[in-house]
Amino acid sequence: MTAEVPKRMRVLQTVQSYFPFQDRGGPVVKVRAIARGFAQRGHQVTVLTADLGFGPRNNFGMNIEPCPWGWRAQEDGVEAIYLSTLAHYRALTLNPNVVGFCRATLSEFDLVHLYGLYDVLGPAVSYFCRRKGIPYVIEPMGMYRPIDRSFRLKRLWHSSLGARYWRNASQIVATSEMEYEELLQDGVPAEKLVIRYNGIDNEAGSGSLPPGSFRAKWGIAAHEPLIIFLGRLIPRKGADTLIEAFAQACPEKGRLVIAGPEGESGYRAELEDRARKSGIESRTIFTGALYGQDKSSLMADADIFVLPSRYENFANAAAEAIGCGVPVIVTESCGIRSLVKGRAGLVISSDKDSLVEALRKLISDPILYAKFKNGCREAAAQLSWVRLTEQMEGYYMETLAHTNGRH
Repeated sequence: MTAEVPKRMRVLQTVQSYFPFQDRGGPVVKVRAIARGFAQRGHQVTVLTADLGFGPRNNFGMNIEPCPWGWRAQEDGVEAIYLSTLAHYRALTLNPNVVGFCRATLSEFDLVHLYGLYDVLGPAVSYFCRRKGIPYVIEPMGMYRPIDRSFRLKRLWHSSLGARYWRNASQIVATSEMEYEELLQDGVPAEKLVIRYNGIDNEAGSGSLPPGSFRAKWGIAAHEPLIIFLGRLIPRKGADTLIEAFAQACPEKGRLVIAGPEGESGYRAELEDRARKSGIESRTIFTGALYGQDKSSLMADADIFVLPSRYENFANAAAEAIGCGVPVIVTESCGIRSLVKGRAGLVISSDKDSLVEALRKLISDPILYAKFKNGCREAAAQLSWVRLTEQMEGYYMETLAHTNGRH
């Protein structure tokens, strides 16, 4: 007899970094949105993550309390467990208490969703999942193909820690058609693959400052084109190309905003030097990381969002811009391209000349610009976390039904 899928699922979501550590990029926002969405749908959700900086005098304004494995917090029906961190190397952390957590509590969950690769946390949890017969889903978040650094170490991870972790997943979640095709090409069975986009943060526009606030703060005239880049400052995302393209496309007027935390030491200084050599230092603003109403204020005043990335499995910041009604320019190497093309902006190759042409086109063609601005609403409808959480719920139920059917 086949066991029934529980109507109220008990889900553990495991991710290397989680709110409030927003400087770690889009996954923090994504996992939080999915977790809260599931809790709102009546499911029991726990997020297991690493402590990246809590302390006696540093709780980031959250209501946290000690627990046997580190820290515990409750937010909107979601329990978050921050495992004590013994050591770390770049984004990798060592969290020995994951063993005690899994031995004591993992059997309480119906399913585990593991985000990302190239850490120790996911493989450790998956080991106990296999021992206890609990199905798990992996969402690689564009990491399966090494793209930034440490290629040798990442290959070693795949052949050691990652081998059984990856092979025994019940389901693999791709966040775009591009990533889906890459995973197929790399040998992932089609029957294991599903697609679910990343969504738009429901709180992106909440508590926003009045329109014009960002321009007023930085002395930008209302009629002056405002071009923005938002993301971690790392070479792959192409802010260097944007600086040079902006200098050519907007030689006399317009402002360029480069917003986001420095993801590679010294890279912001390189970008500032590039702006200086391109002759646009006085028209380029480096804001650093922006969150909450500061980010919303930037989006509200922007004319064009640009992400000339050399690879993005999705492109969360571009999705947020679309949600705010800002036409975008992205490269063919961004997973969100299928949602953008011909509807919410331009999709280009990753070279500078293509970006110069795209910027000139959007700035000088009001009819095309208006078409894309109107198209943002249609595209944004596909990025509602309510819709995407419901879709993910269906995938979980399929996984549980398939697993229960084997018992």
